[in-house]
Amino acid sequence: MLFLLFLPCFCSGQPAPPPLRFSVFLDPSNMAYLRWDHDEQEMMSFELQVRTTGWVAFGFSPHGELPGSDIVIGGVFPNGSIYFSDYYVVDEETLEEDDSQDYQLLSVTENETSTTMLFKQHLWTCDPKDLDITMDTARLVTAFGPDDTVQFFKGQRFSKSLFLMRYRAPSDSTGPKTFFTYDLRLDNFAVPVEETKYACTFIPLPMVKQKHHIYKFEPVITPHNISLVHHILVYACGNASVLPTGIDNCYGANPDFSLCSQVLVGWAVGGETYQFPDEAAISIGTPWDPQYIRLEIHYSNFDLLPGLIDSSGVRIYYTPELRKYDVGVLQTGIFTFPVHFIPPGAESYRSYGLCNSSQFDEMNGMLVPDLHVFAYLLHTHLSGRGVKAAQYWNGEQLGIICEDSKYDFRLQEIRDMKEILIIKPGDEILVECNFQTLDRSGITFGGPSTMNEMCLAFLFYYPRNNISSCMGYPDVLYIAHVLKQEASDAVEAVMAIDFVDWDNETVKIAEKAAKEAEQVVMIKTINELQRNETGLIRDISIPERAACHNISGYLSVSGLRATANLRLTAAGTSESSTTKETASLPLLSLTQLVFAWLVLASEYGK
Repeated sequence: MLFLLFLPCFCSGQPAPPPLRFSVFLDPSNMAYLRWDHDEQEMMSFELQVRTTGWVAFGFSPHGELPGSDIVIGGVFPNGSIYFSDYYVVDEETLEEDDSQDYQLLSVTENETSTTMLFKQHLWTCDPKDLDITMDTARLVTAFGPDDTVQFFKGQRFSKSLFLMRYRAPSDSTGPKTFFTYDLRLDNFAVPVEETKYACTFIPLPMVKQKHHIYKFEPVITPHNISLVHHILVYACGNASVLPTGIDNCYGANPDFSLCSQVLVGWAVGGETYQFPDEAAISIGTPWDPQYIRLEIHYSNFDLLPGLIDSSGVRIYYTPELRKYDVGVLQTGIFTFPVHFIPPGAESYRSYGLCNSSQFDEMNGMLVPDLHVFAYLLHTHLSGRGVKAAQYWNGEQLGIICEDSKYDFRLQEIRDMKEILIIKPGDEILVECNFQTLDRSGITFGGPSTMNEMCLAFLFYYPRNNISSCMGYPDVLYIAHVLKQEASDAVEAVMAIDFVDWDNETVKIAEKAAKEAEQVVMIKTINELQRNETGLIRDISIPERAACHNISGYLSVSGLRATANLRLTAAGTSESSTTKETASLPLLSLTQLVFAWLVLASEYGK
């Protein structure tokens, strides 16, 4: 027992871990609060605080469902002993302890109201039952109960989509001493009783006598319309443009309301406030800067609710304290048009949009400096399951610019790059989107409606140039002919494709034909100049990942799987009955503690 008395001395001698930079509530009632961070050793640390004095659970789901989930469960018994172990969910009523324990416990504590678990794990373990932490959107599962009888399938449970691999916290950016705010909003707009509405209006930017920088922006959503507003885009207008007044359909009968195509800032469902890095921001106030913007708000009124009034928009923060570079946004992906289509009943269907930047210098009017990409925003509608952008030079792939293979329509946010990525004029940018249409009986065409589809990647970069968008679309006539449909032009081809008898075979034929077809590449400038290029879709190769980390059986005072004599009792079963959810957690033995002390003593003796 003497060894046990000395163990706290070794623990307290360890340096305090660095603070965890990121945090979020995991449930609507703010019962579960998560803080997290990651390091250069590919280790992710979590601190979960839940308002309960019973058991708590946290983990990852493959796509939001329980089966296949990777779960850790822990808590503190009334006598002060702790329990903590790694589990996986077999099906809707079966929870089994993982033979490979890959979570490293740092502490489990409890006060009068809450239980807090601090633990960590490698991004990629060698356990096939673990779910890796990647650059994709993670589906988190949180659960808890009122006492220490763990009933996982009866406890309160929440799921949340979250991007964990963040590289820059709000505290990492420096705010200016002097700043102003300005709202770009609609004014009491009567939202029509339609499933989809694109409302556009033109608003002047702040009138300033000298150059200022917009360094931050945030959504301003009318509170009762939070589920109604799908996305907000702010487009810069060329100063020579003749702009209409009022509010109208962005893509309706009046083409003037679709003028201005260079994105300044954007927000979509799930997004939050975004602050640009310290070295760059959006310029206003010079003769080369836009004086007006087009505000575009996409409403999704699926319930056809009448009498809705909205004043949503974007609040910008601007300052005379200038950054080194001016920010630009390049819109890439598939040109939103019905020539882009997704067959029904597809488990997976990939579409491609190409950007060939070889004409950037000529269209810009001067040499285009290298694009230093620091952030991105990916965008599809309801059937989107993944988005990926790759970079090529002279036909050779240079790498993946950005990706999310577990895309969630409800979480569309600007994400920072780990490192600045350089795109040179002449490079090709290929955007691939993966769609699933198992729940649809008809073709999904590209278009503005939420039930239509888009495939876009917005690249935030510096220094700014005049190119606003560079998007591609396939030769739909070629695709129709491969599908054995008669057509003489693109319009007839789109109509003919609607008569295809879709099954797994024709879906794959269409996907292959769309990839082989020549791409038309449309390049636009802020002044609405347009030029078409052509190109071909290349294969995207995925870089190999680094080696996984096998830490099962790892033993130290801070990383022991500290467990207690606990039984997980399934709902509706007795102690004596056989149950799928029953698993016992072994007591932390004196032998293990002695061994841990010896390991630590040998380390300190080196």
